[in-house]
Amino acid sequence: MPKIDVVTVDGPAGAGKSVATRRLAERLGIEYLNTGAMYRAIALCALRENVDLTDADALTKIACERRLESRNGRVSLDDEDVSDAVRSPEVSQSVKYPAGAPSVRAILVEKQREIGLSRPIATEGRDQGTVVFPDALCKFYLTASPEERARRRFGEHERRGETVDFDELLRQIVERDRQDSEREIGPLKRPEDAVLIDSDGKTIDEVVAEMERIVREKRRAAGL
Repeated sequence: MPKIDVVTVDGPAGAGKSVATRRLAERLGIEYLNTGAMYRAIALCALRENVDLTDADALTKIACERRLESRNGRVSLDDEDVSDAVRSPEVSQSVKYPAGAPSVRAILVEKQREIGLSRPIATEGRDQGTVVFPDALCKFYLTASPEERARRRFGEHERRGETVDFDELLRQIVERDRQDSEREIGPLKRPEDAVLIDSDGKTIDEVVAEMERIVREKRRAAGL
């Protein structure tokens, strides 16, 4: 199967995928797709409407009926930009429910594929290189230690003026890793053909520069 002009960045929660992928897309002049925010938007809607998060049918109804759009890293729900709202601790703890619902994933995966087939993108998530875009031109697996990822998340909450407990954040990250790796649908795993990048001890600029160099080489080789 021919490769499509898509760059995938998979990896565990808090590894810096969103920031790295967004900056990489900017440098390459292509669109950034934040797939995790799409699942978070479903969780946010369920929380707002007091929907039972364990009710897969109710979550699927939300995914089917609500206008969910992602453009240049921003996610909107019924025309409301919820890009910041989906980063709350409550949503972070609840996103596992829509992410683990096969019917919800099927809907969002199809949305993501439609975007990737319509224009060049850099996309990040847990299963972009394995499930959503197995024929992507370039794949990365970005990771970092649980402690480093917890520090980054702690800083994000502090910058938003939110008070969180570091040890609880670390516990949540370790538990999220376990859940993401063990789920039956779209589990977190490194694509066999993905370049592994460990961001421990590296600045975001160093990470992005390394990724950009690799992508440009692959695009040149593909005549893009």
